Amino acid sequence: MMKTLTSLVLIAATTACYGQHSNFNTQQNWSLNKKEIMIGFGATQFLGDLGGRDQIGTDYSLVDLDWPSTYFGGMIGYRFRFHPYWATTCSANIGMVRGDDALTNEVIRQSRNLHFKSIIIEYQQRIEAVVIANEKIGHRYGLKGHRKKMGDHNEQLYLFTGIGVAYYNPKAQNAAGEWVALQPLSTEGQGLDGGPAPYKRVTPTIPFGIGFRWGLGRMYRMGIEATYVKTFTDYIDDVSTEYYDPNILASEKGADAVYLSNPAVDNVNWFAPGQQRGDKQKDAYFYLNLTFARNVTYRNYANQRRKLKWKGRYKF
Repeated sequence: MMKTLTSLVLIAATTACYGQHSNFNTQQNWSLNKKEIMIGFGATQFLGDLGGRDQIGTDYSLVDLDWPSTYFGGMIGYRFRFHPYWATTCSANIGMVRGDDALTNEVIRQSRNLHFKSIIIEYQQRIEAVVIANEKIGHRYGLKGHRKKMGDHNEQLYLFTGIGVAYYNPKAQNAAGEWVALQPLSTEGQGLDGGPAPYKRVTPTIPFGIGFRWGLGRMYRMGIEATYVKTFTDYIDDVSTEYYDPNILASEKGADAVYLSNPAVDNVNWFAPGQQRGDKQKDAYFYLNLTFARNVTYRNYANQRRKLKWKGRYKF
């Protein structure tokens, strides 16, 4: 999946640089929309060890989405278009991701019975390649010989990638039904004798995505974005390696650690210490956002249009 998205971004860059100048009219209308404030909201999905479709999971694949665990998120950002074909956006994203083995009918994961939820707070800095654009300022007035005045157009299709950093904090419900943070419990023996090193709750990220946006008048834009985020941790769901000795967990971390490390139901002999608890593939998550943008390039858009003159006439 990541290789495919990377290829798409590279293709978009080539297309933007060599194949689309005719999509922009000679008035350089793109420059009237250089700076924008953005907000967005939509759905989140987690791609990791827990939940998934009713069969053995597929690493990094959207076909393994756990639809019942869909949750919500939002973003706020600033977009700067520095070239007809290129823009950069810095954004803050916040959302919740979830996974639950009880929601799948795949027998091993359902018997394992692990679950989690985690807030995701992420900063992204991304580069966008505008693949297709139809940007025209229409005739403001009906002219003689014209049946009707020409409307404005501001439609863009773009691909993007970049870098980011995300904070996460996986939690699960203990035997009393209370949500508790999992990282301090060392559920796989992190930091204990014979266990792996403790994991950090911050990870670098790489977003890949595609978006389409259209104008709502001359000052506002609406769009939709799909973003796949690769992380560099396997612990967003607190599941990665092997089951740890429950006796050591009981003495070092307490009853919650024992229960949440292995709440297996049925076929419990499959989940003994040393047996596989998860795989070592890095986690990922997915955003699908509806976005809104406000043009802040100029304080007075109409006055700036009057600067686009040629031989004493407005360029309509």
